[in-house]
Amino acid sequence: MAVDSLQKTAKTAAAVGAARRRGRPFRKGESGNPKGRPRGSRNRTTQLAELLLEGESERLTRKAVELALDGDPYALKLCLDRLIAPRRERAVEFKLPPIRTIGDLDTAVSAVAAAVAAGEITPGEAAELAGAVEALGRVLERWAADRRERYFWGGAKALENDETEARGPQEAGNITKS
Repeated sequence: MAVDSLQKTAKTAAAVGAARRRGRPFRKGESGNPKGRPRGSRNRTTQLAELLLEGESERLTRKAVELALDGDPYALKLCLDRLIAPRRERAVEFKLPPIRTIGDLDTAVSAVAAAVAAGEITPGEAAELAGAVEALGRVLERWAADRRERYFWGGAKALENDETEARGPQEAGNITKS
């Protein structure tokens, strides 16, 4: 057999490529099963396991508890995972100083840092509160930019009947994180 017969050339590659279709067998957005798997259908393995355990759940639970009480660490972990709900974040009562202007943001962040230093809130809670303060800062910046733009295009008259001037942006007093 000659070496040349084993080498791939443009002519042989085209012949092989025509016989074997590469890439996506279906057009984008279409598949061989357009309806997909029916809702609520379950794996056969899950169904078989349920059939095997049917009527035995009480005995199995009792056995797991007995093993846990006898000191089996895996049974203990299994029981505790089922008894104790996953840890959720606690609600934090924290009095944030009023934030009416962009200049008040520094005071608010300093209050959050002081609360962490005093042990009133955790660093994670402080990060979330600082994020809320930052978001409020972005709102204040947009509010100020909008007022500047209206003043630029309409002068002082454009701001005379402005409702937001009387109210100001919403005051951030008591932020409760839950």
